[in-house]
Amino acid sequence: MPNPVLLNNIDHAAMRVIPTRGAAWGDNVMSALTYPDEFRTLQAHYPIVFQQNGEGGSGDFHALALFGFQQGENLFLDDAHGEEVWDAPEIPLSVQRQPFLIGTDGDELMVHVDLDSPRLSREHGEPLFLPQGGNTEYTERMASTLRAIHLGLQGARSFTAALLEHNLLESFFLDVTLDDGSVNRLAGFHTIHEERLAALDGAALERLHRAGHLQAIYMVLASLSQFRALIDRKNRRNAAGR
Repeated sequence: MPNPVLLNNIDHAAMRVIPTRGAAWGDNVMSALTYPDEFRTLQAHYPIVFQQNGEGGSGDFHALALFGFQQGENLFLDDAHGEEVWDAPEIPLSVQRQPFLIGTDGDELMVHVDLDSPRLSREHGEPLFLPQGGNTEYTERMASTLRAIHLGLQGARSFTAALLEHNLLESFFLDVTLDDGSVNRLAGFHTIHEERLAALDGAALERLHRAGHLQAIYMVLASLSQFRALIDRKNRRNAAGR
């Protein structure tokens, strides 16, 4: 569990953040939170699916970019050349923002830092504060990233509400038989029900379009083609014995 505290230039004056990508820094995750503003960028690299928390209500669904088929598996982490890297040109902002979290004080957004994050260091990485106490460029960039995530997730509520209003979410499972004969099942997620989408009348489609939701829906559908690439990554990793 995260151990967040409010970031400040007194207690955390010497704090640095290691920006390197890799399992040692907490990137060995199966998925990451995303939202409609990111779908156009991420759909070219990752399958985008939905997961439900609890039962019912639009707030109970959130969108995820998938990196693997099981917990702790990130098939985009590649150490084939001796140095672990994230093998994709785009990374969800919810990954990039680590180890920072956003908090609120009334209407004011506050930057918190997870004191248990392996990315924190006093010797290596990006400094958070200038010698005179001001924020570094890195800290300002992370604050902007957190604001973008906050606003994106606010907008996501109306998107998932629209999907539920039109009954456009359906649960699915995916059985993947790999080259070595092993079978992996992906379950517990939802996607867009294409037949119900196609059956919507013009008025419903117009409302979705005017709200900006229709493009996001098509980005999700387009992202499903990335399952083939994800399976290829799994086969390559298995073949390499990693």
